[in-house]
Amino acid sequence: MKKTIKLLTVASAIALFFVTSESKAQDSKAWRLGVAVSPGVSTDDPFGFVLGGEAKLQKDFAGPLSGTLSAGYTNFFLKDKFDLPGNKDYGVIPVKAGLKGFLTKNFYLSGEVGAGFGTNEGAKTSFVWSPSIGWAFRNGLDVGVKYEDYAKDGYPQQVALRLAYGFNLSK
Repeated sequence: MKKTIKLLTVASAIALFFVTSESKAQDSKAWRLGVAVSPGVSTDDPFGFVLGGEAKLQKDFAGPLSGTLSAGYTNFFLKDKFDLPGNKDYGVIPVKAGLKGFLTKNFYLSGEVGAGFGTNEGAKTSFVWSPSIGWAFRNGLDVGVKYEDYAKDGYPQQVALRLAYGFNLSK
């Protein structure tokens, strides 16, 4: 399953590159700062509900392609049946860089890679990758769905709704 998701992510990134390199969309060169909340679910036991927040800096490039830098905090909450002495929620600080390509005026695909810094005692740093799809509205609202995978064995993954608001810094 994980290999299939990784293969689909790579194929999507390649397709995104070709689609965006042929597009003739307007080149704004704008800078944007977005803040987001991401409620979701873990794909792994012992975790259930996931809640995260992030700040994302976005720089428009030529055509419909943008670069992103993001940092935030995500908490994986234990399921009730695993709430035993010694078990804890898991906190992580993901720091990622990526690309966001608009397939239409508002609909986009995005992919990010980076590091996830575990905040629990003894937690280590993990490679993190995160594909997403979404819809960005003219008023700054951005709604999307993302998958986030912390690649180290034993680290959780999630599927989350991403609700964001972006501020245009170039005005």
